[in-house]
Amino acid sequence: MFNQYKGLRREMYVLFFGRIVTNMGALIWPMLTLILRNKLGLSASDVATVMLVMTAVQIPITLLGGKLADRFNKRNIIIFCDLVTVVCYLICGFIEVSFMFVILFFIAGLFASIEWPCYDALVADLSSSSDREKAYSLNYLGANIGLVLAPTIGGFLFENYLNLAFIFNAISTLSSTILIFLLIKDISKTKDDIVTSSYEEDASSKSVFHILKERKTMLLYLLYVAVSGLVYSQFNFLLPLNMEQLYGAKGAIYFGLITSVNAVVVIVGTPLLTSLFPKIRDVSKIIIGEVLIVTGLAMYIFIQGLIPFYFVSIIIFTLGEIASTLGKQPYMTRRIPSSHRGRIGSISYIGASLFQAIMQKGVGFLADHYTMQIVWTIISFMGLICIGVAICLKLVDKKAYPLFYQEEK
Repeated sequence: MFNQYKGLRREMYVLFFGRIVTNMGALIWPMLTLILRNKLGLSASDVATVMLVMTAVQIPITLLGGKLADRFNKRNIIIFCDLVTVVCYLICGFIEVSFMFVILFFIAGLFASIEWPCYDALVADLSSSSDREKAYSLNYLGANIGLVLAPTIGGFLFENYLNLAFIFNAISTLSSTILIFLLIKDISKTKDDIVTSSYEEDASSKSVFHILKERKTMLLYLLYVAVSGLVYSQFNFLLPLNMEQLYGAKGAIYFGLITSVNAVVVIVGTPLLTSLFPKIRDVSKIIIGEVLIVTGLAMYIFIQGLIPFYFVSIIIFTLGEIASTLGKQPYMTRRIPSSHRGRIGSISYIGASLFQAIMQKGVGFLADHYTMQIVWTIISFMGLICIGVAICLKLVDKKAYPLFYQEEK
């Protein structure tokens, strides 16, 4: 299974190890909902309001990140953003949990928002169209290897030693930054000689809106990303609220264990699914992934308080997450010019985040006033809508991008 990752550029393996090191310290981001809810005493609706405000501020920042990714050295942007993040985490490690604490946490998140389009575009730049699934698969695998123990450790530190989690996060992020600074030098774009690479040809003279107007199928893809983002985000929003409602502060431990199982399944399942389904189109992987994600989340309508079934649910959910991840980024990067990866990637992220934050307010209201079974039922219905959009995307893709289908004949 792991031999399939041979032959990629050296820089891809550096990013892989960098992801591992960074996410070994990712003890705190999954805990944001619990910090606001349990440490600061906010209601579920207020937690959603805070996240909505954060998302509104992130919109121009993420657009800036996409523009910078298409104009300047992606490696240097990543290094600078990481250093700012490290400083914020270190300060959080030595102050009491308060709204100032959350503000510093959020500033770190803003610079991560600038960095994300750079990371995603850099993976595409460093890989050929034919190797795109393997490149994103390797990057995704590295992120989750680092996450295996982090959420569980974070869950145990949450109640009494939350500051230590921030210090550890700062150290791990700094280690990753040093690795990238020392070992990544060549970030020139990989040249392709296959026919479908014509969809990725540089179009620097055209605006991002002109590209989207030319390739209207991408608008349907952006709609899919927005709805799927809302459904997927319940893993880090509604699920921890559900655990907190059932188990109080101990809910952080259960949520940490569930998240660690998620990471273990990703480590085993990512290379396995990548090797088993190399000929399945990226858009088909998206549909398969969404069906499994919705199935895993819908189980919470029936399994409240049944702890063993939490882990059955997360296994199904995670297999869907893997399939969806292997489809999403390769799908987008193969169908847009390489000169616009950062900007369109940031628009995709912004659209999904804004839709998620607005709708999350409604989810928070429902969680405050109705049973969790009712809320999970509504989320499942949103998931069915998402699957419908993904199926529509598959139907129009063949007409919009015929070269991919000619190549498979």
